[in-house]
Amino acid sequence: MKHKNQIKKELLLVFSSFLLGGLVMYLLLTFTVRNKVINNVYEKNSLSTSVEKIYDAVVVVESYTGNNLDSTGTGFFYKKDNKYAYILTNEHVLTSTITEITTSNDEKTEATILGKDEYLDLAVLRVDKKYAKKLAEFGSSNEMKVGDTIFTVGAPLGVNYKGTVTSGVLSGKDRMVQTTIEGKTTGGWLMKVLQIDASINKGNSGGPLLNVNGKVIGICSLKLTDEEIEGMGFAIPIEYANAHLKELENGEKIIWPELGITMTDVTNNATLESNDINVSSVLREGVAILDIKKNSSAEKAKLKKGDIIISINDNETKNIAYLKYELFQHKVGDTIKIKFIRNGKTKITSTKLNSSN
Repeated sequence: MKHKNQIKKELLLVFSSFLLGGLVMYLLLTFTVRNKVINNVYEKNSLSTSVEKIYDAVVVVESYTGNNLDSTGTGFFYKKDNKYAYILTNEHVLTSTITEITTSNDEKTEATILGKDEYLDLAVLRVDKKYAKKLAEFGSSNEMKVGDTIFTVGAPLGVNYKGTVTSGVLSGKDRMVQTTIEGKTTGGWLMKVLQIDASINKGNSGGPLLNVNGKVIGICSLKLTDEEIEGMGFAIPIEYANAHLKELENGEKIIWPELGITMTDVTNNATLESNDINVSSVLREGVAILDIKKNSSAEKAKLKKGDIIISINDNETKNIAYLKYELFQHKVGDTIKIKFIRNGKTKITSTKLNSSN
């Protein structure tokens, strides 16, 4: 049997080991929790570092008629060569031929409009390369998840508020938003856009939407919002813009395909009646053909006045906006399948798309 003193020593050793182990565990847990708190604080404040990456790449874009300011928006430098720097912005910001930009350090110069397209709602400007202190870096909207942090840099209400930063989260992806071109009455079209809750106002149009690393994932476009909506902003995905940059930089006109028809929604009873077209009251979705151009894609598909187009390549054409969206997913020369209703019967045809030019 062990001596009592020996037993006491062993018990004391066990107890001491227990206390030492508990102390070590406590210190580890304290360090871990403290480190998490520090990291969380850092993450919340880390946008300042990301803002620095983009801030001097953002410019105010102003459109003038003579000395009168017509519109104001935002743009950003994304590229430069040996002579010039290039700016991406919204097409609807450019309401006249005279365009000026103001940089983050208040330098002002006239910009050349290289190319623009109303359906893309995008435009590329060019200025001397000396004005571009920084260039924006493109990221990927495809890699973003709903709930991810985003921020914007822009000029709400004009040059006096240039460099305004707002932040929020990515509220939704692949939102189908209907828009129109001012002065045109042939219905709108759909754009697949990013939805955000960051505050954007008049003047933010054309500005960058960025991820937490300060990379551009979209172009803010107030054109896609409704005045009655609060807390819902929309942005064109950067991939959509990047796919057409070369054409815009080269001043090439974007060639969109068309069917070659005059059309109206099946719910437009007044237009249908004035064109002597009868549509079943049960049918609430589709596009009615009012007229067909000679030698058009529609004529070659043997479509007729009064036919109701209900889908293209099995994607529903609920109205004119949906029909245009489906057309704009294709190029001139592509062959598409069209499902339509004629005299109450569903039929299918196909045709090769012609140019709208």
